[in-house]
Amino acid sequence: MYDREAAVQYANKWWNDYNPAYPKFDVDCTNFVSQCLRAGGAPMWGYPNRERGWWIQGGTWSFSWSTSHSLRWYLGTSTKGLTATRVTSADLLEPGDVISYDFENDGRFDHSTIVTAKVGGVPLVNAHTYNVSHRDWTYKDSYASTPEARYIFFKINDHFS
Repeated sequence: MYDREAAVQYANKWWNDYNPAYPKFDVDCTNFVSQCLRAGGAPMWGYPNRERGWWIQGGTWSFSWSTSHSLRWYLGTSTKGLTATRVTSADLLEPGDVISYDFENDGRFDHSTIVTAKVGGVPLVNAHTYNVSHRDWTYKDSYASTPEARYIFFKINDHFS
């Protein structure tokens, strides 16, 4: 069972710091989101194949653990372990859910965040790389945001297969 509260607590604890139990990446957003999901009890699988599953183990990790575009595809297609359901709008998300960002609308997803709160139905997110806490999910005030930006909203399934 996915423990959304534990995932959010982790996100709130580590949003502006780095857990020494995990590697730190120059582009750390997806690694951070993966850590949050893991803190919520999401099961890992696929080791040692970096192109399969979602995992970190033995000094290496799957692409989906560390790369925004790969996590987007993993969450969009996984039927085993950590799974998610794509929803049509941000207001359907809850704390512990994930948003994937394609700022350039070029089909390559370049950012991942985790929902940590909702205010007036609007999700607020935490993220790494440029560390933020309780930021409006749209990132409209970010230098990375463009009018063409696309988002995918993932509701993390509460039960694991």
